[in-house]
Amino acid sequence: MERALTQFIRALRAAGASVSSAEAIDAARALAVVGYADRERMRDALGIVLAKSEEEKRLHDDLFDVYFSRAAAQAQREREQRSRRGRGSEDGDDENAQDGKEPDGGRDGRADADRRRDAGDRRDGDSADGAPSEGGAPTAGDAQDADGAQAGGQPGSGGGGGGGGRQIARDPADEFLSLARSGDADRIAVAMERAGVAAGVDEIRFASQTPYYVRRMLEHLGVDALERRLLQWLNAQTEAAQAEAHGLIEARSTLQRHARHFVDQRFEVFGRAATDAFLDDVAVNREIGELSLRDIERMKVLVARMARRLAVRHSRRRRARNRGQLDMRRTMRANAGHDGVPVELVWRRKRRDRPKIVAVCDVSGSVSQYVRFLLLFLHALKDEVADLEAFAFSAHLESVAHELQTLPFEKAMDRIIGRIGGGSTDYGVALADLKNHHWNVIDRRTTILVLGDGRSNHADPRLDIFQEAADRAKRVVWLCPEPRVRWGTGDSVIPKYQPFCTHLSYCATALDLERALDEVLTAYD
Repeated sequence: MERALTQFIRALRAAGASVSSAEAIDAARALAVVGYADRERMRDALGIVLAKSEEEKRLHDDLFDVYFSRAAAQAQREREQRSRRGRGSEDGDDENAQDGKEPDGGRDGRADADRRRDAGDRRDGDSADGAPSEGGAPTAGDAQDADGAQAGGQPGSGGGGGGGGRQIARDPADEFLSLARSGDADRIAVAMERAGVAAGVDEIRFASQTPYYVRRMLEHLGVDALERRLLQWLNAQTEAAQAEAHGLIEARSTLQRHARHFVDQRFEVFGRAATDAFLDDVAVNREIGELSLRDIERMKVLVARMARRLAVRHSRRRRARNRGQLDMRRTMRANAGHDGVPVELVWRRKRRDRPKIVAVCDVSGSVSQYVRFLLLFLHALKDEVADLEAFAFSAHLESVAHELQTLPFEKAMDRIIGRIGGGSTDYGVALADLKNHHWNVIDRRTTILVLGDGRSNHADPRLDIFQEAADRAKRVVWLCPEPRVRWGTGDSVIPKYQPFCTHLSYCATALDLERALDEVLTAYD
């Protein structure tokens, strides 16, 4: 069960829960106290130690139900079986002693061994894997003898405790058939768990790997030997042989279903998170204009997660470092009360401005999808960037801060694009509207963040206003969704704006947006 706990913690980490090494040690200690018998106590103990938030608690409970559906129950069954064997052996010894009979495995065990030895002598003409030898057709006696050998006991047990009879090694095909025809759910489940460990099923990453791992599990259970025997039965071309072949096919299908169920369960524990991580990586690196509807739904969750990561990264207080330029005035004041023994040095610290962003977004048809994700980023960063002004334009520029603050994001975006995004793009008119109606929002703390392709339909770009805005602001960052090779072609005026930009970059993916916003916020650290 220690391995089961280790793998469970690994599955939690793969699913996104942050479980430290110290918490893993605490989980092992907690289980040493509460044990594995009571599932509810086990779940509560692990949940208290490993889950640190509501989301992690939900994740823990879901994975616990899937992962420990077999492990804890199997541990309990093994304890019960050991207890029953112990009680049975004591009772049997007492009865044998009272009746004057030999213990189990004496006279009866020797008789069973003799019967199996006779069965082995009758099968000397058969092939090694239990199928009829070449030139001989399978008979009903062959199948009965094989079944009789299987009924003699577990592999390697010899069937009885004494008698000194030689042990008959059962081939993998017999083991496979015995397991498939047993109907014992517990035995099959234990066999599947062992085969899963041997096949490395816990390494599954994608649902498309399921057939591969199912086959590997069946190989560890002995399906290769079974299929060799099946081929020989099929080649016999008799009615009895076809019936035997049908039975082998049914046995293979039975264990195949159990193996597939086991692999599907392991995929939910270990593979689902890996698949989601792969799809997330594909989505954030795909151009926003090429995202499908399914990708867009996934991106909404990803953007919120990326924004939280940015907020955490830039909300940490900077540590006071013992380096830089010494502040003599504050040092003397700090040490005046104790005559400078010991001396306490005070260093000059750079004043940190709170982030202030003015977003100017082109919401014309060619750029509107990119604007949606930029504003989604900024909307998710509202706690970190409290001083945020957002403007949208195509023909004329208007403030959209009210819609973003008062409406759900999707409804706000639909209203913004429907109200503003229908006209012909004119960057010059948009800059004039910014100066005439909203010029006071730009000061020395402001980062002007422009998202647009710079295509102004051959209108006056009003470079004079853009230069004046750049002089008033702290920084000007322009994100262009068009590749660099298209800058300056046709009606693009990006190269004319470039000299007044602090940073101008190609931005086509959500990852590009994250990098750009990270760079903007870093300037305030």
